[in-house]
Amino acid sequence: MLEDRRLAVLRAIVEDYVTTHEPVGSKALVERHSLGVSPATIRNDMAALEDEGYIAQPHTSAGRIPTDLGYRHFVDRLSGIKPLAPGERRAIERFLAGSVDLDDVMVRTVRLLAQVTRQVALVQYPSLTRSSVRHVELIAISTTRLLLILVADSGRLEQRTIDISQPLPEQQLADMRARLIVDVVGQSFSSLPAVLESFVEHIDAQSRPAAVAVVATLLDAATEDVDERIVIGGTAHLARYGEEFPIAIQPVLEALEEQVVLMRLMGESTMGGVTVRIGQETEVEGLSSTSVVTTRYGRHGQELASLGIVGPTHMDYANTISSVQAVAQYVTRILEEQ
Repeated sequence: MLEDRRLAVLRAIVEDYVTTHEPVGSKALVERHSLGVSPATIRNDMAALEDEGYIAQPHTSAGRIPTDLGYRHFVDRLSGIKPLAPGERRAIERFLAGSVDLDDVMVRTVRLLAQVTRQVALVQYPSLTRSSVRHVELIAISTTRLLLILVADSGRLEQRTIDISQPLPEQQLADMRARLIVDVVGQSFSSLPAVLESFVEHIDAQSRPAAVAVVATLLDAATEDVDERIVIGGTAHLARYGEEFPIAIQPVLEALEEQVVLMRLMGESTMGGVTVRIGQETEVEGLSSTSVVTTRYGRHGQELASLGIVGPTHMDYANTISSVQAVAQYVTRILEEQ
C-alpha cells in the first residue's frame, strides 16, 4: 500500500502524462503541483515508485511514465467521478431522445459514445434471454407464406417468414394469432419453449401443420444467440493514438474484430458501476496497449446488455468513466420509455 505522499506523486504523474503525453520529470511536478515537499523528496519518491513498478523510465535521462500497475492504482483510488456539465447532459439526452426504434438507439449510442470520449465505442444489443415478449403478430403475406413479428419489451424486434404447405383460411389464421398472443405475451423469452409445448394441441387439426411451423420459427427467433451482436464506432480514433504514441494499431483492429473477445470483455461489466481493464488485464495480446471501460444498461432495474469504450492506457479515466456511466443511464431511460 502506497503512503499518501507517494500516492499524490503518482497521481500527479498520471494526470500530467495524460495531459501532456510526455514523460514527467521531478522539475515539472514541482512547478505544476503543490506537493508540499522538496524536489529531492519527490525524486526519492519517484525512485521508490519505479522500484515498486508503478512508473517506468522509457529511456535514459527521460522523465517517468505510468505503468499498467500505476494506472490501476490511480483508477482504484479515484475519489469521485467528475459529473458531466448540464450542457453535456442535455446534448446526450436530446441526441438519444430522437431515436425511432431500437436499431436507431444502438446506432445513435455508439456514435455518441465515440464522440464524447474520442475513443472506440462498443454497444451490445439487448439480450433476448433477459427480455419478455411485448407483442407477437402473425400476418399472411401470400397464400403459402406467413410473416412472424416478435417484439421484446427491450424494444428489440425480430421478423421471420414462414412457408406453409397449404393456404390457411383467414379465420383459422386469426384464431392462431389470438391463441399465440394469449400464450406468449408477457412471458420471458427463456420460458417460451415450455410455454409453447402444448400450443399445437389447442389448434384445430387442419391448421396444425402451419402451427408446427409457426412454433418452430418462433422458438428459433427467441433462442437465437443474438447476444453476440455488438455495434462498434469511432475506430478512426485509433489513427490519433498512432500519432500521439508509438502503438501498433493493426493488432487492436484485429482484436476488435473478434466477437468472442469483445463478448468476454463486455460480460465483465456490472450494473450501476464501471469496470476498467487496463493493458495486460484484458488478457488480449492485441489490446495490451489499451484500456477497456464498460458498464451495463437495462430496463426497469433489469440488466440487458453492456456498452463501453476501448482506448489507450493513457486516457483521461475520470472523464471517460463519467461519460460511459452517463450514456448508459440515458440508454436505460430511453428503453424504459419505449
